[in-house]
Amino acid sequence: MLRRSLIIAVLLFAVVFGGAAAQDAPTIAVVTPYLAQPGTQFMVEAFQAAAAEKGWNVSVIDTAGDVPAVNARIQDVVTQGVDAIVINVDPSQAPALAEAVEAGIPVFGMDAGSAPEVLVNVTSNGYEMAAVTATYVVDRLNGAGRVVMFGFNPYPPVQKRGVIAEAIFGNTPDIEVIEFIEPDVTDGGIADSRARMEAILAANPEPGSISAVWAAWDQPALGALQAIEAAGREGEGIVITGIDANPQALEAICAGGNFEASIAQDFTGIGGLVAEQIERYLAGETLTQAVVYAPTTLITAANAACPAQ
Repeated sequence: MLRRSLIIAVLLFAVVFGGAAAQDAPTIAVVTPYLAQPGTQFMVEAFQAAAAEKGWNVSVIDTAGDVPAVNARIQDVVTQGVDAIVINVDPSQAPALAEAVEAGIPVFGMDAGSAPEVLVNVTSNGYEMAAVTATYVVDRLNGAGRVVMFGFNPYPPVQKRGVIAEAIFGNTPDIEVIEFIEPDVTDGGIADSRARMEAILAANPEPGSISAVWAAWDQPALGALQAIEAAGREGEGIVITGIDANPQALEAICAGGNFEASIAQDFTGIGGLVAEQIERYLAGETLTQAVVYAPTTLITAANAACPAQ
């Protein structure tokens, strides 16, 4: 009888205190409209993996390209009383973040942007990435040529890339930017970028009338590549660069065609660093660094680890 009572007591202890421990596990909400983007997928998956190791509860909310809907979702998680919010969106487009701050809920950026409401933003150095790829284009063209640019100003990490690239091209007298395009990014940007590039090719039919395509991320670069190949103009030597080095981009680079270079961001590292910053905050540490940068690498056919032909 004593043994049975002891077993029951142990089970009750496990249920009561085990349940309490589960309830005490931090709950983190990740809110983004960009989960269709491979880079965002990699970051979120890395964050989820790091959070799982720490025993956290993570809720990922994707508004599927609907940026205004982010506000309603932030309000929802504030009402739920989560322990932290991670955003992958321009903070200036999410005024509901003020409600999170008022409720005492810390906000962390995952390749987002800096703002008073964002405690720490973990990202890649967009200025550096844009400078490297734009300089690559200038050097490949020997400082002279006509360039098509693809950017996306509504999203700060991408907007700053365009600013730097434009400055570098503008500082090269014989480089002419003939178009700056903001594609529809609902599906990631490939389809609309292809359509927009097809129109530019049609408007500039002479061989040599387009020298390069600079894209602030890989999907527009891939769309431009598809348009160039479909038009039979891949032999004109149009140089294409992107940023992210996603699998499709790496495949294109390894093919040895027009898509020549991209920048590999450490998306897994960004997701892990966000989890690290949250862990430090939850442990009571005062975070003084508002922006944390993950390293990047220029990828060309020379270092792309291409499969043997």
